Amino acid sequence: MSRRGKRRPQGPPTEELVRVRTPRRDDGEMYGIIIQMLGFDRVRVRCEDGEIRIGRIPGRMKKRVWMRVGDTVLITPWDFQSDEKCDVVYRYRGNELDWLQKRGLLKMF
Repeated sequence: MSRRGKRRPQGPPTEELVRVRTPRRDDGEMYGIIIQMLGFDRVRVRCEDGEIRIGRIPGRMKKRVWMRVGDTVLITPWDFQSDEKCDVVYRYRGNELDWLQKRGLLKMF
């Protein structure tokens, strides 16, 4: 009888390398949590500086990444109207959030 498929290595599983995007503070990026979906590719985001901004989801993310209320995102405030509006740059997945919390980089606000 022959075995089909790939052979799996025996022994303990190896730890997977996780690469996580962190905010570039010199560019003004910060963490935020989506608190409301507004429609027309807009979301209401509670940012780590305490402001509530309207975030725009760019077209390159709109079709590839689905956003929901409660998701942690990386945002960039606009140059003008910086207290009111921002762009959503990245959405964190579950394993990335765990990595950030383990390292103490993500302070829940």
